[in-house]
Amino acid sequence: MTSTSLIVIDMLNTYDHEDAEALVASVREALPGVQELLKRARDASAPVVYVNDNFGQWQSHCGELVQAALAGRHPELVEPVTPDEDALFIIKARHSIFYETPLSYLLGQLDVRHLVLCGQVTEQCILYSALDAHIRHFDVSIAPEAVAHIDPELARAALRMMETNMSATITPLGDLTFGDEQS
Repeated sequence: MTSTSLIVIDMLNTYDHEDAEALVASVREALPGVQELLKRARDASAPVVYVNDNFGQWQSHCGELVQAALAGRHPELVEPVTPDEDALFIIKARHSIFYETPLSYLLGQLDVRHLVLCGQVTEQCILYSALDAHIRHFDVSIAPEAVAHIDPELARAALRMMETNMSATITPLGDLTFGDEQS
């Protein structure tokens, strides 16, 4: 049996960057999908792993990143998806969730082989993470309703690339499952 984990990417965000306003509208649309995946994963006792940029704050940790995001420009986009006490948390410095992080090791310890990716930004961190997952032989699923973008055309192209070139399963939110079932 393949264990499935939900990976929540970069949802702890202060929205204080150049592309923030273009991103905010898309995050508002994706937020219910992310919340739904969090609920399903938690209900199925599937591992939930938050992987988040540290925004160059090298002495920060999960609690500090959560507080900074909640004090940022759009706390209403952060509060509904903050990590609970069972969530696992990894800080990343660059686009991919795997690049110089212990995520591969953690997933191996959890016996996870299937990743459901959600969060932001589809045409950047989600894309690079799906590629790195693919080269590490993880199965990847993505619901377009649970990922946010800056550029809608690039996001559509990124989803197509993930499906075509990286064997990712791009599927409606309602078709994603956790636990013993696979999407």
